[in-house]
Amino acid sequence: MPVPTGASTRTRVWILVLALLLLGGGATAYTLRAASGRDAVSDGTADPGFALTGSALYVRDTATGRVARTDPSAPGGRVAGGPVCDRFHAAGDTTLCLRRRPGVPARSYVVVLDRELREVRRMSLPGIPSRARVSASGDMLAWTMFTTGDSYARSSFSTRTSVLDLRTGYLVKNMEQIPLTLGGRRYHAPDVNYWGVSFAADDNRFYATVSTDGRTHLVEGDMAAWSARALRENVECPSLSPDGSRIAFKKRVSQGPREPWRLYVYDLATRREHPVAEPHGVDDQALWTDARTLAYGRGGGVWSVAADGSAAPRLLSPSASSPTVTGAEAPSGS
Repeated sequence: MPVPTGASTRTRVWILVLALLLLGGGATAYTLRAASGRDAVSDGTADPGFALTGSALYVRDTATGRVARTDPSAPGGRVAGGPVCDRFHAAGDTTLCLRRRPGVPARSYVVVLDRELREVRRMSLPGIPSRARVSASGDMLAWTMFTTGDSYARSSFSTRTSVLDLRTGYLVKNMEQIPLTLGGRRYHAPDVNYWGVSFAADDNRFYATVSTDGRTHLVEGDMAAWSARALRENVECPSLSPDGSRIAFKKRVSQGPREPWRLYVYDLATRREHPVAEPHGVDDQALWTDARTLAYGRGGGVWSVAADGSAAPRLLSPSASSPTVTGAEAPSGS
């Protein structure tokens, strides 16, 4: 701000003071705006106005850890303004966000949010986030934590799978408590582990993986009857199709550490299975984006493939994980 020629000393002083106040006010406003953006990232919350709306594919952006909406017109093909999550899933009016906390021993936050990504409930539980699932209604939530930090590729690990009913607030802290029938008999063993829950449309029946004695099994469970029974071996991370007729799952095809699983689809009525056309290993719980198509994380990106094995996979979103679709007409990726 130039000082007028011939102005008195007092006038010059007031003009300088006014200029400093204007500059300081602008810098303060800029600092506050920048700080608010940093705070949203540091505390893991979503940016104001960012919500799960319309028909869209949402993913976890691996560069920022934030939930992002895919948008071909946006820079990088996505808008990353959602909460910070290590695992993420949403359905109905509910969002489930698993976020690891820093420090040792490993602990994580389980954050329940609504469709506008406003926090509804938060819990701190031991372990490292592994799997997250919300039922189609948004009323039933399930998540799996690694309690040792080991990976699936190792011979021994421990998981803890929890189920939360938002209608009643009832929390099952560990599914290992559920009575298990294996081989037609009630089964007890100290090495039983559950993971990868997938709910049916009635919010009562569910499918999951149980591991014991070095084998994995597909189990069908009943929440009301509080029971589970094994259906078949070598099934991991089941994902029930929208019509409840098929299950997408990881099948172990190799005992080695390199790409030990392939993605398969199992028909519950015929008890037949077939591989999809994904030739690479998949270590994820696949998502049915519609009745014909699966989405899953592989190689640092989110891919889609036809569930009937008729078409090759294609990349939906690079540098991403945890795919979730919203809206009645979900993108198929076919």
